[in-house]
Amino acid sequence: MARVLLVEDDAAIRLSMIKALESHGYAVVSTPSGLAALESVVSDPPDVVLLDLGLPDVDGLLVLGMLRGVSDVPVIVLTARDDDATIVAALDAGADDYVVKPFGVDHVAARIRAVLRRGGSTGPGEGTVRVGGLEIDPRSRRVTLDRVEVVLTRKEFDLLLALASRPGEVVTKRTLLSEVWQQAYGGGDRTVDVHLSWLRRKLGESAAAPRYLRTVRGVGVRLADPDEV
Repeated sequence: MARVLLVEDDAAIRLSMIKALESHGYAVVSTPSGLAALESVVSDPPDVVLLDLGLPDVDGLLVLGMLRGVSDVPVIVLTARDDDATIVAALDAGADDYVVKPFGVDHVAARIRAVLRRGGSTGPGEGTVRVGGLEIDPRSRRVTLDRVEVVLTRKEFDLLLALASRPGEVVTKRTLLSEVWQQAYGGGDRTVDVHLSWLRRKLGESAAAPRYLRTVRGVGVRLADPDEV
């Protein structure tokens, strides 16, 4: 079970986030201050930190810089600050991702899964994912189709895993851009389309004759068991 350190000074938001993240299977530790967060990371390292920037004792950007001085734990900034200068400053200071309030907890959980995958860790209960004859192992980054190994590039694997983490669910291209390419804003639909085309070819299918990768026009893509479609 992945451990999340939530650094948020607003008590109502903090309690709501703890409850929601625990419902997603995460073990959550929380603190309302930056200095306490630093102590927690050093004494009991979490798998990921969710960091608000508007903290009562130390500005969140300074906390981020201090965190990076003692740990390489993934940090996702959760804040109401949406100006480009702050976003750039946070990413330059070592943030792994940046989410602007208000946000849905499902969105945050998806970002957590993404940074854990990039760090070679896994989320709650994540072992081998099986969809029909397709098996995806996040730990070894191996994929087999009907027991035959499928060799994928890094991005092809990340794209497939992003879909496999939500079997049967339609995933938007914007979500895929965010999780796989860490591109928070639009303009990369063609990138997703090209990689989907390459992935389909390796899975022995095409957009015209899909098996596992089903495009929902105007919405996104879903990974589905061919026997259940």
